[in-house]
Amino acid sequence: MKIEQIYTGCLAQGAYYIESKGEVAIIDPLREVQPYIDKAEAAGAKIKYIFETHFHADFVSGHITLSEKTGAPIVYGPKANPNFDAIIATDNQEFKLGDCTLKVLHTPGHTLESTTFLLKDKDGKDHALFTGDTLFLGDVGRPDLAQKAANMTQEDLAGMLYDSLRNKIMPLADELTVYPAHGAGSACGKNMMKETVDTLGHQKEINYALRANMTKEEFINEVTDGLLPPPAYFPMNVKMNKEGYASIDDVLKKGQIALSPDAFEAAANETGAVMLDVRHQGDFAKGHIPGSIFIGIDGGFAPWVGDLIKDVQQPILLIADADRIKETITRLSRVGFDNTLGYLEGGFEAWKKASKEYDTVTSITAESFKEAIEKSSNDAPVYDVRKPGEFQAEHIVNAHHTSLSEINKHLADYPTKETFYVHCAGGYRSMIAASILKSRGIHNLIDVQGGFKAIKETGVDTTDAICPSTLK
Repeated sequence: MKIEQIYTGCLAQGAYYIESKGEVAIIDPLREVQPYIDKAEAAGAKIKYIFETHFHADFVSGHITLSEKTGAPIVYGPKANPNFDAIIATDNQEFKLGDCTLKVLHTPGHTLESTTFLLKDKDGKDHALFTGDTLFLGDVGRPDLAQKAANMTQEDLAGMLYDSLRNKIMPLADELTVYPAHGAGSACGKNMMKETVDTLGHQKEINYALRANMTKEEFINEVTDGLLPPPAYFPMNVKMNKEGYASIDDVLKKGQIALSPDAFEAAANETGAVMLDVRHQGDFAKGHIPGSIFIGIDGGFAPWVGDLIKDVQQPILLIADADRIKETITRLSRVGFDNTLGYLEGGFEAWKKASKEYDTVTSITAESFKEAIEKSSNDAPVYDVRKPGEFQAEHIVNAHHTSLSEINKHLADYPTKETFYVHCAGGYRSMIAASILKSRGIHNLIDVQGGFKAIKETGVDTTDAICPSTLK
């Protein structure tokens, strides 16, 4: 028996390849499915089942495409109602895979159809637990994502999750290996560990949600406390996972259309497409197409696209390095953004060579920032675009806070004439913020390179005191 976790860092997502006696099961596959097919073929094995732990919100799974290409059936747990052919398993139903068995454990709470898959070895001994978004390492799945579809409150779903954990998962043996669907960085939970594999016994010791003496009321209060609003694209990804989507091959073909600078400009004007620049933030600062939005491919790319562009049907035109085009389109498709119309052939350099207008972002070092604010006679405003928790932990004295995910709701809070500074933790998010502000006509900003980490090292005054009037 072979188990392989295929972890995708930018999504903090774990897919699983299980092989036994020439038969393979894939759990929660990514949108691009050819690597699973190649892996099975290289082993002389056949994909027999595709298991889905639930209708995912944070990414588009590859279950439909993988089933079409291999003929393997898709398996959901109870309460699932997809718009395509699938096996809707019953609680405790078992599926043979080579000489091992996968047992269905219906564990509702994150969603109504959420299911955990228990892997038994050839001797029938419990071996591993694929928990989806029911149980994470250090956390559990948030109970607020499915409340509208389920016609229930988040407290109702949290109560169901409490029962699922106590009745289905916690009675299992401590030595079981836990394989969750997500790790730290995912918006599907609050306090996930950076590790991606652990034992159930260790989780019982350290996971706040698995305390043996925890009451249901305590669980509900703790699981629902401090939940940030889910990204706007989540419901659209659920819809795609439940109802179907275009083949990744078609998405790639449509997106990999090279456009000259003139054709690119015309397409932007005619279609209302977002011009998405995925180069490094330093390159974007030195020069970019006016009105383009920066979300760098080497940061938390796909989740930020989903959080800020929001509508998966939004047309997109790409500005990227030539060797990153296919990768960018693929990563956009992972979160449901299938409407890439093409890319700027020759990249930004071609745009400049065509004598097209371009813009820049004023970006200074943390040392220059310190000197500037110490010499400033008018106390130029500082805007921190980190998450609320980061800001609450520590921030520059008198800084304003407008988190990046909420920036479009607070454009009126930014000065339109007075120069101001913008920073994040390390420089990636602040450049995204700068690009959004400039696209809205707010150009009187200065980005601080290296973010709060670099600023703090210069000795600029900071505080952990919260000013409610500036916290957004």
